[in-house]
Amino acid sequence: MDKYVCTICGYVYDPEEGDPDSGIAPGTAFEDIPEDWICPVCGVSKSDFELA
Repeated sequence: MDKYVCTICGYVYDPEEGDPDSGIAPGTAFEDIPEDWICPVCGVSKSDFELA
């Protein structure tokens, strides 16, 4: 699965780790994250991420 990086703060979403603090289970592909998910570091939207 592909990793995605926040273009604002550099946070990398790794699907193997997910984002448990935001309710995103490990193994969740970036494409499967709800559209209202935000970067856990800087709070920008999913649209501000690009393929790492």
